[in-house]
Amino acid sequence: MNGPLLELAGVHTHIGAYHILHGVDLVVPRGQVALLLGRNGAGKTTTLRTIMGLWRASQGRIAFNGQDVTHLDTPRIAQLNIAYVPENMGIFADLTVKENLLLAARGAGTAAQMDGERLAWIFGMFPAVEQFWNHPAGKLSGGQKQMVAVARAIVEPRDLLIVDEPSKGLAPAIINNMIAAFGQLKARGVTILLVEQNLHFAQSLGDTVAVMDNGRVVHAGAMAELAQDAALQQRLLGLAL
Repeated sequence: MNGPLLELAGVHTHIGAYHILHGVDLVVPRGQVALLLGRNGAGKTTTLRTIMGLWRASQGRIAFNGQDVTHLDTPRIAQLNIAYVPENMGIFADLTVKENLLLAARGAGTAAQMDGERLAWIFGMFPAVEQFWNHPAGKLSGGQKQMVAVARAIVEPRDLLIVDEPSKGLAPAIINNMIAAFGQLKARGVTILLVEQNLHFAQSLGDTVAVMDNGRVVHAGAMAELAQDAALQQRLLGLAL
C-alpha cells in the first residue's frame, strides 16, 4: 500500500478528568524510523498508549495500514503485527528469558518450536539474550532487560515496532548496541516509532521527527533538518543536539 503506515489525525485523549492530548497529528512513514521528542510531560507516552488502545482516544482518528483502529482493543491492535515496548519494559521477572520470548511467539508452544533462524538473528544482535536464556529475567541488569524486551517484541516478524525510551538508563556501549539493532530492524523493512530523550540515539536513527509540547505536535519534519538547526532545537526542546 501507498501512504503512511500509521497516521494520527486530531487525536484527543482524556485520562479521568485530565485532558492530556489536544489534537495530535502524527505521520509514521513506511519502512522508516520516526522519532517522537519533547520535554517531560509533553504527552509522548500518552500518545503511544493511545495508539495501542491502552488509553482510548476521546476524539480524532488513528489509522494503521489504511485501517481505522481508533476503537479497537489492545489485543486486536497487537494482532495487526504491531509490537509495543513500554518504558518500564514489561518484563516478567519470575520467568526466564526463554519463557518471556516464548510468551510472544504465538506460533510456538515450546521453545523448540520457535523460529530457529530468527532466534539466531536476535542472538546476534543481543548476545545477552542467548547468554541468560535460562536465567530469571528479573535478575538481569537494566540494559539486559531492555534487550530482552526488544527481543520479545520482535521474536515474530512485525510491521510496526513502538518503543518508549529504549536508551533510558543504559550505558553508552549498550546504547550503541541498541542503535545497531534498530538499524538492522529498519534494514529488514520494520517501521519503527521511538520516544527518545537521548539525542545521540535520536539523531543516529531518525528519518523523521515530531516534537510534542503540551499535548500537541508543534513541529514535524526530517530528523536531519532538526539536527542541523541549533536555534530550532533550542526553541523546541530547550537544548541543542
